[in-house]
Amino acid sequence: MYNQTLYKIHTEHLSSKLVKNNNRYKKFEYGYNKDLDCVVISKDGTIGEIYEIQGLKIALPLIPKEINGKELKKEDQVFIQTPKPATLKKIKSIYNFKSYNEDIKEKYYEYINKEFDFRSDGYWFMCNGEPCYLTGSHYIYLNWTKIDVGSPDFRHANRLFFYFWEACKADYRCYGMCYLKNRRSGFSFMASSEVVNVATVTRDARFGILSKTGGDAKKMFTDKVVPISTNYPFFFKPIQDGMERPKTELSYKVPSRRLTRKTIQATTSTTEEGDQMGLDTTIDWKNTGDNSYDGEKLQILVHDESGKWEKPDNILNNWRVTKTCLRLGSKIVGKCMMGSTSNALDKGGSNFKKIYNDSDLTKKKRNRNGQTASGLYALFIPMEWNFEGFINKFGFPVFDTPETPAEGIDGELIYNGVIDHWENEADGLKDNADALNEYYRQFPRTEKHAFRDETKESIFNLSRIYEQIDFNEEMVASGYVTRGSFQWKNGVKDTKVQFYPNPEGKFRISWILPTDMQNNIEIKNGIKYPGNKAYGAFGCDSYDISGTTDGGGSNGSLHGLTSFSLSPDVPKSQFFLEYIARPQTAEMFFEDVLMAIIFYGMPILAENNKPRLLYHLKRRGYRGFSMNRPDKARNKLSVTEKELGGIPNTSEDIKQAHASAIESYIENNVGITDEEHGRMYFQRTLEDWSKFNINNRTKFDASISSGLAIMACQRHLYAPRAERQTRKIDFGFSKYNNSGLKSKIL
Repeated sequence: MYNQTLYKIHTEHLSSKLVKNNNRYKKFEYGYNKDLDCVVISKDGTIGEIYEIQGLKIALPLIPKEINGKELKKEDQVFIQTPKPATLKKIKSIYNFKSYNEDIKEKYYEYINKEFDFRSDGYWFMCNGEPCYLTGSHYIYLNWTKIDVGSPDFRHANRLFFYFWEACKADYRCYGMCYLKNRRSGFSFMASSEVVNVATVTRDARFGILSKTGGDAKKMFTDKVVPISTNYPFFFKPIQDGMERPKTELSYKVPSRRLTRKTIQATTSTTEEGDQMGLDTTIDWKNTGDNSYDGEKLQILVHDESGKWEKPDNILNNWRVTKTCLRLGSKIVGKCMMGSTSNALDKGGSNFKKIYNDSDLTKKKRNRNGQTASGLYALFIPMEWNFEGFINKFGFPVFDTPETPAEGIDGELIYNGVIDHWENEADGLKDNADALNEYYRQFPRTEKHAFRDETKESIFNLSRIYEQIDFNEEMVASGYVTRGSFQWKNGVKDTKVQFYPNPEGKFRISWILPTDMQNNIEIKNGIKYPGNKAYGAFGCDSYDISGTTDGGGSNGSLHGLTSFSLSPDVPKSQFFLEYIARPQTAEMFFEDVLMAIIFYGMPILAENNKPRLLYHLKRRGYRGFSMNRPDKARNKLSVTEKELGGIPNTSEDIKQAHASAIESYIENNVGITDEEHGRMYFQRTLEDWSKFNINNRTKFDASISSGLAIMACQRHLYAPRAERQTRKIDFGFSKYNNSGLKSKIL
């Protein structure tokens, strides 16, 4: 049974005396409400349910008494376009309308004004027994927008999209949305509809379009924006300047407005169209480039296919430029609709991923101005919400295979659920990793799917890695991994170490030792040795410099891995600890590492080309915890290696052995093995493995430390073996040739 996690509905605020009072007197204002920490998209002064979508709380209007379709049977309550009077279809402009007799025009004033109300305030209708609210932008999209298949279908996925977009418009802290989408979700048409909708009621404004290439931006303009504008009814459409179907710029002269006797007379009192004050509003497109629209003020910027900008074009650089087009000083005066599927990471996907992550309210904290790092709000709607052929007549997705066929929005019967269909498609591509990853990117069920990378440069089995990642995503709430911190007991160093769960902790743990095995240390000749060395080991990629001039630097990384043992208390060949962080000082990192290895009582194999960690262990009396390099006998070690232990990372032999260790571990312990999934639960490490480049290992901290942990647990495989020498032994016996009549000594 599918459980949706896309949104939550809050109603507890409705019992508040303050909310009831404000609703009674219609005091709620459109925009961000600090008291309720939500964005009010209602325009009638009331609020009802609050939808929480990807960390953003959105307050809808209170449900009205009169709702369209209320008189219908429940099974007939679907979205129906507002019927358009046949006579009005023939009218092309306000100047045609004025030629009609007043009694004929009188019939249409109420209809036209209602359409303006729906466009401005939104629209309520009954959907399968439940009141359903559409924003004004969504209503215009459904009722007045022409797309490639005619009129759009009503889908609840798009309802949530327009809620989110309306909240982005209403929130003074927000620059717009960054929408991570699936293919054929309708974003380009919805964005085009919104541009035309807002442009036709806005004076002295500019609306821009960018895409992955200039040709794509032009195609969106000529094939979507212009036809939508052309097909608007006369009462919504301002007088257009220039060509009817322009190729580069759509310019509006006379604004659309409500029609009454008074406005008709005011509009038609002049004899020439040019005598009226125009909108001076334009919609255009630009060629793709880092500086497109630089220095211009925009009301709405549509960023289509923003996850597919390939070099030399860079969506990150462009967003830094175009972001300034949407503000005047500190005031945000325009909004951006950014939406795309993602290319492979090296083909534009990486830059889009950064913008998306910097926009995610569920992962990133706002700055002191209340804004995300990018200024945008991130939205991801999984493919199962908006996949063609699996939407029922009420606009809901058919997630699970129904017991009896469901009627689709197109009148066809739906026999299977979208989840089963997706899984069947994915199973058919299991033997082709690149095709599978492309399918995931096009139709993602998770954000991880959307940013799947190509396998061409990977030296590891990505199919197994991604099988494990998918499994981990599905059981993320099952408590397999605990975050926390290690601390010295009572704050006294070099005593006992304790683990404390902490959602902000740097350590991720998937297995913890039984109490009687914790802090197991053996002391020999005054040196402390690990007491649990038979059960596992750690690998570490350390760093020596606390900070860098640019504030960057790689992370310190530590991994713990159990070895094969017969103990029932110890899982076999399982990564049980992951630490990937860069504390403020190197000494803090060293202390974190020390506490972890003491708590588990296991040795550590660390890189010795960054020796400060190893000196730290020696000074504190824990030289016995630092393993010597396993590929050399002790008498072959250098003076420094004998003093500190550790292994160099510069040797080509070590690099190859390290990569082979990870490769072997993945084949035997990751993904589906013997009809069950592996127990590698650390997503960041799996993702690091998926990108690992043996020729450029610097940025793969997790791969380095995890590989060293594997080598430490399999140290017997790397132990040097003395060459076997054979020599002849002389027993003093002579040899004879016995051919012929006499034997002859040899």
